[in-house]
Amino acid sequence: MARVLAIANQKGGVGKTTTSVNLAASLAAMNQRVLLVDLDPQGNATMGSGVDKHAVERSIYHVLVNRAPVPLITQRVPEGGFDVLPANDDLTAAEVELIGVDHRERRLSSALREVDSKYDYILIDCPPSLNMLTLNGLVAAHGVLIAMQCEYFALEGLSALVNTINRVADSVNPRLQIEGILRTLYDPRNSLTNQVSSQLHQHFGEAVYRTVIPRNVRLAEAPSHGLPVMYYDRHSRGARAYMALAGELIRREEKRHSGALSAVPEH
Repeated sequence: MARVLAIANQKGGVGKTTTSVNLAASLAAMNQRVLLVDLDPQGNATMGSGVDKHAVERSIYHVLVNRAPVPLITQRVPEGGFDVLPANDDLTAAEVELIGVDHRERRLSSALREVDSKYDYILIDCPPSLNMLTLNGLVAAHGVLIAMQCEYFALEGLSALVNTINRVADSVNPRLQIEGILRTLYDPRNSLTNQVSSQLHQHFGEAVYRTVIPRNVRLAEAPSHGLPVMYYDRHSRGARAYMALAGELIRREEKRHSGALSAVPEH
């Protein structure tokens, strides 16, 4: 059964899509079977993975609105060794077309059930807003990976997102939890970065990943080449950081799994 993670933050420009693409590629490099779901109408995760959003005939729009089967829509990333459920501008119409549809917030969750056994990880790149598309991502997920920059307004935005996660967990998806908090665009020379980082550790403890994603030129350049950074420059600091994050994610999952097994009483 796949571990389904929504990568979310209602604030744009915090490295959310960069994390989605590069974590998918890094997990695939560690022999994990990965599906990346692009739930953002901008289609940046699709393009950053090397799939041309303008050339795809069918996208996640058709999954959500027309209930097209996921295997029919997914595309294999030529370089990255993972699958992408692509998005493009068509997706902007999905919210309007789903108005009045029963259980519209569960459309993605229902669709992913049919491919659940095919993957180890399903990563959902949510749009930078709290709308029906993001809600579909949260309802489909086991956990939320929050990508955030250590800056002044970040904690305020984080508390709003945590409240949303709690409301979704209370109402439609009781299994939803915070998977982890990832510090992105990280510059340890900045005193504010260190202050915010310290506050995150105080409030969220072990939920904060040890791995941080640094500001890195090669990481910023990679999307314009349609490549995850590890295929653009595998020796860059950005590539090494995402490989470390993938390793940390896998270790956490193994720990969770072994803990669950040990909690099962013997018969």
